Amino acid sequence: MDLDSRNGYSMANKKRAPRNRTLTLTAEERAHYRTQLIQLHAPATVEAVLNKTVYQNLFEILDCLPPRFVDLLFIDPPYNLNKSFNGRSFSRMSLADYERWIESWIEPIIASLKPTASIYLCGDWQSSAAIHRVVENYFIIQNRITWEREKGRGAKTNWKNASEDIWFCTMSKEYTFNVDAIKLKRRVIAPYTKNGQPKDWHESEAGRFRLTHPSNLWTDLTVPFWSMPENTDHPTQKPEKLVAKIVLASSNPGDVVFDPFLGSGTTSVVAKKLGRQYLGVEIDETYCCLAEKRLAQVEQSSKIQGYEEGVFWERNSKI
Repeated sequence: MDLDSRNGYSMANKKRAPRNRTLTLTAEERAHYRTQLIQLHAPATVEAVLNKTVYQNLFEILDCLPPRFVDLLFIDPPYNLNKSFNGRSFSRMSLADYERWIESWIEPIIASLKPTASIYLCGDWQSSAAIHRVVENYFIIQNRITWEREKGRGAKTNWKNASEDIWFCTMSKEYTFNVDAIKLKRRVIAPYTKNGQPKDWHESEAGRFRLTHPSNLWTDLTVPFWSMPENTDHPTQKPEKLVAKIVLASSNPGDVVFDPFLGSGTTSVVAKKLGRQYLGVEIDETYCCLAEKRLAQVEQSSKIQGYEEGVFWERNSKI
């Protein structure tokens, strides 16, 4: 069974649909993957942390990280909401306090970044202003990405919240951005021709498609749900496709991708699937073990749903 390390709750006891593919842990798997986790209690070398999952409170290891080894920093921290993560709660605070909380870990992390590093920091509409005020003090803000989060509860007295932000920043004006690696394949609605030939589109057995340049508005993502093999019980899991866009755009094969709030491992998994090195830090043992299980599964399949043939497909245009 899958036991929560804090309160003994069994996730495996949840009633699930017959075709539910949500990833869980048996007791044997937990015992196995626990042995692969590491902890840091002194300054570490790059070799000691590469391709590892650190099971620890982020604040305990900030002084232990090697200097200037990270090419891409992806940060998906708890948003400024009342939220429970496998029995561990995060409490909403004032916007000013949330700013100070972000600053308490973002400033020491900078020492681990290369001068050419890129930084992506996730948030929702309520925390986005605080994130902006913090990152503008440390980085060059390049853009703000807004992505459609199609899941969510309806609201009777307000607009339904169906989007989140990702702030794209860099350490300097010298940074990686591989635009040709992240083009989106869209179905052609208006198939214009020139001299009888397709103009900027092509036709195949699957239909008419056009490759388009990526924008800062992402509407092609599907939040992981029960029938997707990447799904876990983590309450705020990001789609592998989302992270893949960022990894491909802002790193090169062999580069180091660091996620200090790893959750159930999506960033590390995507980095491994795309030929990058990785480091993840996560405070919860269950999520750490799920990350290790997902990393092991990459050996059998490196497929990313929605990414195929070197391009990203718009939602539902290709399974």
